[in-house]
Amino acid sequence: MQDIHTILKQYWGYDSFRHPQEQVILDVLSGKDTLALLPTGGGKSICFQVPALALDGLCIVVSPLIALMKDQVANLVKRNIPAAAIYSGMTKREVDITLDACVTGKYRFLYVSPERLITSLFRERFKRMPVKLIAVDEAHCISQWGYDFRPPYLQIAELRTIFPEVPMLALTASATPQVCDDIMQKLQFKTPHCIRGSFVRANLGFIVRDEENKEAKLLDILRTIKGTAVIYVRNRRRTKEVAQFLMRNHIQASFYHAGLEPEMRSHRQEQWINNQTRVMVCTNAFGMGIDKPDVRVVIHLDLPEGPEAYYQEAGRAGRDGHKAFAGLLFDDADIRMLEDNVSKQYPEVSFIRSIYHHIGNYCQVAIGAGRDETFDFDIAVLCKNFQLPVVETRNALRILEQHGFIYISDAFYHPSTITIPVDRETLYRYQIENKSVEPVIKMLLRTATGVFDEHVPVRESQLAYHASIAEDKLIEVLQFLHEQQIIIYTPVKKKPQITFLQPRVAAEHIQLDLDLLKQLRENAQKRMEAMIAYVHNHGVCRAQQLLQYFGEHIEPCGVCDVCVEKKRMGITDSEFNRIFDWMRTTLTEQSLAPEELLNRTLPARRERVLEVLHFMTDSRQIIHNENNLLHWNA
Repeated sequence: MQDIHTILKQYWGYDSFRHPQEQVILDVLSGKDTLALLPTGGGKSICFQVPALALDGLCIVVSPLIALMKDQVANLVKRNIPAAAIYSGMTKREVDITLDACVTGKYRFLYVSPERLITSLFRERFKRMPVKLIAVDEAHCISQWGYDFRPPYLQIAELRTIFPEVPMLALTASATPQVCDDIMQKLQFKTPHCIRGSFVRANLGFIVRDEENKEAKLLDILRTIKGTAVIYVRNRRRTKEVAQFLMRNHIQASFYHAGLEPEMRSHRQEQWINNQTRVMVCTNAFGMGIDKPDVRVVIHLDLPEGPEAYYQEAGRAGRDGHKAFAGLLFDDADIRMLEDNVSKQYPEVSFIRSIYHHIGNYCQVAIGAGRDETFDFDIAVLCKNFQLPVVETRNALRILEQHGFIYISDAFYHPSTITIPVDRETLYRYQIENKSVEPVIKMLLRTATGVFDEHVPVRESQLAYHASIAEDKLIEVLQFLHEQQIIIYTPVKKKPQITFLQPRVAAEHIQLDLDLLKQLRENAQKRMEAMIAYVHNHGVCRAQQLLQYFGEHIEPCGVCDVCVEKKRMGITDSEFNRIFDWMRTTLTEQSLAPEELLNRTLPARRERVLEVLHFMTDSRQIIHNENNLLHWNA
């Protein structure tokens, strides 16, 4: 076994590990099943990549995010570490070649989407692979108590029956204690074992503002806090609107969402990473897997659905350890919108079944057909063709995913690939008998290195140049050779994809787990309530409140808006909380004039009570009613 510090230095250039990476790695190497709970930016990938290289064999990495899988594979290959990925949208032959290469020991890492684990093709080949470690990224997806439950994750534990002695490493950046217990149970850990990295971000100041004019406040923040920024909004349309607003006000900005062309997304991301763009306005499609250390501020203009998503996105600020801020701007309309969105998350069963029927017709899949087939998919076109409400349709599709009927990927760039499945002798005979296509075949052999062993990414424009023919003519030849089964040619994919994980059935025969749906609905409601409680809180340190949600108890951070205001007032936490509780009880029972409220306290405390009262009215937890009396704003 290689020394882990030597591996870290050789491939990543680091002299030491972050806490608690080394402990996670040592436990994995000792054969322990381990759950690593590390915050965003905590270096989760190092925790499985280093031990996998220390062991002589293959690491299976389960991940639900195609874009993140592709990025990690590309980063490993740059470091001369053999890695590959299998995900929905690849042809059966492409998958076949990749799995064969894993069996023969060509790769050290194989990234697999959870949907692929349940296929018989993968299971049969998996038995013959030299597997030494199984890593489960985004492990909270296995728990119905988590915020992104995916039933295919429940199939992961079945791999243990094939390699019972291989250790399993589960990783997540957002899990409550209940979710952590569920992860270890569902993955059948031999002994429960969880290593928690602290979620404390001492350099990160959390700020919440109830603002009627959020755009004006956004400008004020960006003019005050210099440096790179990320602005999160709920929908794609708003990304463009806010970016244009910032540009009109002389703040360099761009926007990003999953509906943009892959090349455009990649270009804008690179510009932002290289500081050519200061502000990125985006949906939650942006940021996953991007390790930009010098983000000075992350601002949410819309309320996230729960603390898990919020803490993960806010945590992208200040990874370099220098002072940074996480701001959240909201108003009463945002609260109502969040409540409305949560109420629409779980449509009626009849509607879900109708959506399943419509996507079958959209993809032209016959009853009994479609298993493991992938199609281009545009939800906007689906809704337009069948006159469907967009929000409810998107939620119905998510439920069909959760029940394992379909899998939908956002748009991603998957280049054209070519493989030659026949042996060299057969190919030579074919060339002799088909002189018209011989120049193209010879050109492929010269330019597409490894074309007999794997699916090689190609660009048709470059191939056409080397073959000295027009690009459209080259594509015709490639398609002809594909039909002749001389090559396997998979054209470029840029659109979202939908994969049928089971043969299509009649919509009325769709079986949905009503108890599960009820539980998921209740979980979503609790996350929403926790998020609303966070923005309405003005008495407890914000970092304390967030970390307590994840089961970690800390002292007040001293840098959030609540802590800063208490410092300004010169009041201790315990005294503030006593006055806060007294005011809440008093003004919930009845409305009072300010002087009446102050007369109910001791003269010695009057000045402190007045300070807290000003704070509570500024934060609108106490409001004036139509009679100008103080009233608790529940």
